[in-house]
Amino acid sequence: MRRIVVAASLAVLAGPSVLVIVLALFVGSMVGAACSTATPVTVGPVPEQLRATAADGSPARLDRTQLGHAATIMAVGSRITGVGPEGLLVALMAGLTESGLRMYANTTAYPTSANFPHDGDGADNDSLGIFQMRPAAGWGSVTDLMDPTYQARAFFGGPDGPNGGSPRGLLDISSWRDLPAGAAAQAVEVSAYPERYARYEPVAAAILAALTMPVAAASSEPAPVAGSARVFPLPDDTWSPTSRYGMRRNPVTQVWALHAGADLAAPAGTPVLATADGRVVAAGPGGGLGNRITLTHGTGAGPAASDTVASVYGHLLDGGIHVTVGDLVTAGQHIGDVGSTGNSSGPHLHFELRPGGPDRPAIDSQPWLDGAAHLSAGELITAAAPTSSCPANAANSGVNP
Repeated sequence: MRRIVVAASLAVLAGPSVLVIVLALFVGSMVGAACSTATPVTVGPVPEQLRATAADGSPARLDRTQLGHAATIMAVGSRITGVGPEGLLVALMAGLTESGLRMYANTTAYPTSANFPHDGDGADNDSLGIFQMRPAAGWGSVTDLMDPTYQARAFFGGPDGPNGGSPRGLLDISSWRDLPAGAAAQAVEVSAYPERYARYEPVAAAILAALTMPVAAASSEPAPVAGSARVFPLPDDTWSPTSRYGMRRNPVTQVWALHAGADLAAPAGTPVLATADGRVVAAGPGGGLGNRITLTHGTGAGPAASDTVASVYGHLLDGGIHVTVGDLVTAGQHIGDVGSTGNSSGPHLHFELRPGGPDRPAIDSQPWLDGAAHLSAGELITAAAPTSSCPANAANSGVNP
């Protein structure tokens, strides 16, 4: 089996409000054909820019749009059993090679592709999107392939992939882990230029490192905060997932941008629960989030800002905020009610986790929501990845902002 050590040299340029996390990521050997022993990848904040160097020495500079697409690919792949960091690396290499991690329409072959969010107009036969997939080759319809999340699911394939193994996604190729990463990308893309993919391996490694949220090993996790259990923010059997973290067109503003939270549709008035013990630092109107509550939670690790995580609850009902700034709340406390205020297309809760505090960027909170039933407040940060090393597949299927 291949052991990858990602030690890419990179410079990350971030705006003043963007938390940049850079780590050396080691991908260990794998157990069995489907399950990685490596720590599951959790997608962190998206920086404004990233600079890296390709294998041939040429410079690469990626902007926030390209990195947002990378975050979507990583968020999708991290929830599919058997992908792991090795599979994410292959997918990023393919996306960089095929489109430069841009979402391309193709108005020559499919004029209607211009009706979907896109970053430019491509002209490679009838290829579409980040991975330049072709409807004629069976990858999906124009509507399917103009959705970055669908493209990522199709690239990874496997038992839950949208194409049932034809065309083959990465997980449909039994020997992909034994191949060089560039050859694995070629096995999915079946390009006339198979040598192209290896050039982008260092760039893909730099992206993977820059967008991966570190998760502390169990032996070094901060001590739990006494009496603080993790609680799902809505009661059981009251909600359904709609829109996940990742790039998308906001259905209200029609702006193509990063959706920084997890949306959980629920009837108006459904109780919203504090996910852990904490302090209320915001309670009221919050721009596009409408009525929102923000809590801060200490991890028990120390007094620094990095030892704090904020949870955000957006689009609450008018009159549906039941706490005030400064209040101390306990895990499971009824703090608000589901509504549809702000930029919202229907009643739902928009939930975010922001390591470092309320002014920091949000991370992909879905793995944390999918995690174990009871975690300490300290584990709001350290357990931001699923407790299983083989997280289940889950796709972005909704429209609520």
